Amino acid sequence: MDNPVSARILRGMEHKSDILIVGGGLNGPALALALAQTGHSVTVIDALAETVRKNAAFDGRAYALALASQRLLDAIGVWEKVADNAQPMLEIKVTDGHAGAGPSPFFMHFDHAEIEEGPMGYMVEDRHLRRAFLDAMAEEKAITQINGKTVVAQEADTTSATLTLDDGSTITGGLLVGCDGRRSGTAARAGIKRSGWDYGQTALVCAIEHELPHHGVAHQFFMPPGPLAILPLTGNRSSIVWSERTETARHINALSEADYLQVLRPRFGDFLGDIRLQGDRFTYPLNLTIANSFIGERMALVGDAAHGMHPIAGQGLNAGLRDVGALAEVLTLAGRRGEDIGSILVLERYQEWRRFDTAALAMATDVFNKLFSNDNPLLRIGRDIGMGVVGSLPGLRRGFVREAAGLTGDLPKLLQGRPI
Repeated sequence: MDNPVSARILRGMEHKSDILIVGGGLNGPALALALAQTGHSVTVIDALAETVRKNAAFDGRAYALALASQRLLDAIGVWEKVADNAQPMLEIKVTDGHAGAGPSPFFMHFDHAEIEEGPMGYMVEDRHLRRAFLDAMAEEKAITQINGKTVVAQEADTTSATLTLDDGSTITGGLLVGCDGRRSGTAARAGIKRSGWDYGQTALVCAIEHELPHHGVAHQFFMPPGPLAILPLTGNRSSIVWSERTETARHINALSEADYLQVLRPRFGDFLGDIRLQGDRFTYPLNLTIANSFIGERMALVGDAAHGMHPIAGQGLNAGLRDVGALAEVLTLAGRRGEDIGSILVLERYQEWRRFDTAALAMATDVFNKLFSNDNPLLRIGRDIGMGVVGSLPGLRRGFVREAAGLTGDLPKLLQGRPI
């Protein structure tokens, strides 16, 4: 049921908040909680109805949360709601080869014990994470949720940003934040263009139930058409993110369940015993898309609205949560100094903090995908030797483990597990 403030909005009255967030997926609620807990009033506008988000059944989708991202969720009061349904990732094994032919003898093996800070990360199903965010927001009095409504127009001036919803009502705030995905309407309405390209690949996503335990080990198997990630879920289940050429992926996804498994088995292997599908199957086109600016007049972009990249390193949501931590910290510290949190001078601090890190990660995933998603024999020899070198040097391995855990770079306080 809508809260009283939402009900007033639906009757056409104007509502004011310090910060307006468009997008109710994951980054939007995370930012809303982080800001509300530091004294800001926040309104979150979600195009989906709350019942759709809250009552989702298991569908196979899950997220790889780096250790730093888990610390942010813990700091904003969400982790305690999903901890019992989270699967720690204790090891990562990276191999190269062909479907049905087995991996090359060169590989990389990363163990969480090398960083002595806990698991490298956790796998959490979409259904558990979304419900946890909704429950946490419902408990926070400084957050107003408007569900099932879309933004049709936005305006900004020297003092405020105003949104018009599809029912004609308006909402005003000191700052607008777009958390509305790769096709961000917030960015488009602000006139912000995007740069990037299509990879000609599509990700096939599903969940697998297997006969043998995975022991918390994540696998990344590189094949010429694209990588296959096998990510451990609770119980004898794993999440699959399987990249193929787009036309091939379209054909595979149209197969019956039995035929789909017939194609997957030689890629998956038999190390976990017999496998079968659990939940739904999804496909996602893979591309690189980065907003030419992360900020505008009284506006900032977060997560996929600012940057969408290849899932090869599993950093999509983690990069978005870094945005959340950085923006929440910049705005909160500016507010404590008496600054206008929507001013361009304040927002430029956020962009400077996140722009280089995002560009570096996007380029790294792009190069990595191009290096491994081919069958050039010279490149194959070079990358296999490179994996062997990394796997044999403790210092390099430790660096990769810390990178996978999200512990490198200029971390916002929330990702260190510290309050702002």
